[in-house]
Amino acid sequence: MLAGYAVHVEQSRGRRFSEASHPYRNDFQRDRDRIIHARAFRRLEDKTQVFTRRYSDHFRNRLTHTIEVAQITRTVAGALNLNVDLAETLALVHDLGHPPFGHAGEKALDAVMRSHGSFFDHNLHALRIVEDFEQRYAAFPGLNLTFEVREGIIKHSRDYDAAQHPELAEYLLHQRPPIEAQLIDLTDEVGYNTADIDDGYEAHLLTLEQIVSSLPIFARFFRQAQETYPHVAEKLKFNEALKAVFNRLTSDLITNTQSHIERAGINTVADVRREPERIAGFSPEAEADRKQIKAFLYENLYYSPSLAEEKDEAEEVVNGLFAFWLENPSALPRNYQEKAEQESLPRVICDYIAGMTDHFIVEQYEKYCGG
Repeated sequence: MLAGYAVHVEQSRGRRFSEASHPYRNDFQRDRDRIIHARAFRRLEDKTQVFTRRYSDHFRNRLTHTIEVAQITRTVAGALNLNVDLAETLALVHDLGHPPFGHAGEKALDAVMRSHGSFFDHNLHALRIVEDFEQRYAAFPGLNLTFEVREGIIKHSRDYDAAQHPELAEYLLHQRPPIEAQLIDLTDEVGYNTADIDDGYEAHLLTLEQIVSSLPIFARFFRQAQETYPHVAEKLKFNEALKAVFNRLTSDLITNTQSHIERAGINTVADVRREPERIAGFSPEAEADRKQIKAFLYENLYYSPSLAEEKDEAEEVVNGLFAFWLENPSALPRNYQEKAEQESLPRVICDYIAGMTDHFIVEQYEKYCGG
């Protein structure tokens, strides 16, 4: 049974282009399937999360991270009696707009676009992907996703100012998104905070001593693992502690969000939308733990000297290719040349680069910029 504050699929605002109902899948399930079968979704397999394959094939990429976030989201949404189909769909699409080379690639692409008076935003780019770039159907452009999924793509992680983004006016920017969408940024953080500790430890860029001394939440659970499993390998104790951190954050997200729903007297989606602040969130204690983990990862992993060379290379590749196509637009694929007749050339180049995998962008750089 769905809660009254859950999004009920029969109350969906529908698709941009009308379609007949499917005999055995509801509209949110169809949206989920369309995303999974999209080319942009498949490309996530060769897009960096934090570590390139130079370190190991075992570490997360954008695709495996997305699958993990979808699993967490289904669990949390189910526990809160939300619409699991919608929540899972939003989790699967949440990273669709990320460019190659992880956050380093996104930072470089945004910087070069700002030099041309614009910017790059992966949420807005994801909307462009599902609305325009994915061409799979004869009856309409894009994937023709439901309003609720398109709204969630835009609003899951931040609020956009209607005055600054009039092109997004249809997405009710003055209202909060449904709780299904509000969960995504939080389950994303649960996923990557714990996964990045795991991958950083496996890559020998984070030591157990660093983690224990810097993160009290991890230290507490690691001591418990030592007491419970005194004779097992260190890595297994590490795994037990990290699993406990994961469960602590996930459980807190469920219980605190439920408490917020009850305190605010939330009974309908309309109630959720009218709230001045978002409903989903961690308790103050868990939020402090989350911030501490994030700060630790930024200080000790994301800006690690060991990863600095790859960040510099990402910036060089993005800037080099951008400059080349700006000077040589005829070297762009034909469909992007045609887009440049309707849109600004910098935006078209940005769209092209953002859709590339790590492998393909390096191949293009070697081809046009001499490697």
